[in-house]
Amino acid sequence: MIAVITLAHDLDMTHQDLRRRLDLASSARPNLGRPRDHYTAIDTFLAIASRHNAAMVDAIAPLVRDLPGGHDLAHEYLAASRSYEEALALVKARLYGSIYAVGRPWPGIWAEVHRELEAVCALELRLAEALLAEDDHTGDGPQDLGARLHHAELASPTRPHPWIPHQGVTGHLARVVARRVDRFWDAAEGRMVPEPVRHHDRTHQGRLTQYLLADPHLDADE
Repeated sequence: MIAVITLAHDLDMTHQDLRRRLDLASSARPNLGRPRDHYTAIDTFLAIASRHNAAMVDAIAPLVRDLPGGHDLAHEYLAASRSYEEALALVKARLYGSIYAVGRPWPGIWAEVHRELEAVCALELRLAEALLAEDDHTGDGPQDLGARLHHAELASPTRPHPWIPHQGVTGHLARVVARRVDRFWDAAEGRMVPEPVRHHDRTHQGRLTQYLLADPHLDADE
């Protein structure tokens, strides 16, 4: 029987994956023969980070806001989430040569992303703790929150959008529109974005699928 994975455990695994991908992205370097080689690592990190961040804002933060005493924690998380998304947008702007970011050195940009990621990760775990401490926050039990987050990731934007509305119905609709726009450009650019997979259910992806998506997660003994 497959063990039930809690939201807190799913988040911990996601944070490990994001840190690993950020390390790969921040250490990627172009070379004279293949000047765009670093794009893949950076763009994949941006896609996964943006999608997870938007899903947390859409699916988890509102649940915490509705808890008794949860408003301040949700507000703190949303503020940190927006700052994190602004840092991701700066990476995207620098990568694609925006005049607003071309003068910013990469080490400073990556240091900012690392700092914002750690702040958001800590707050996400606090959100999970607040929800898991509330026995009847949804009436379905805490194990359903991992599925809720996973489904939200499937429908979330794959690019950072820090300047669209983030809260309430307006924020949700803005993310729906952003996801449709991102999906169009992903297809037009041939962008490969790994599908979000719940961490206890990754075995359905064969080795070839993992290779094509640049998303290896084979067991250590393989």
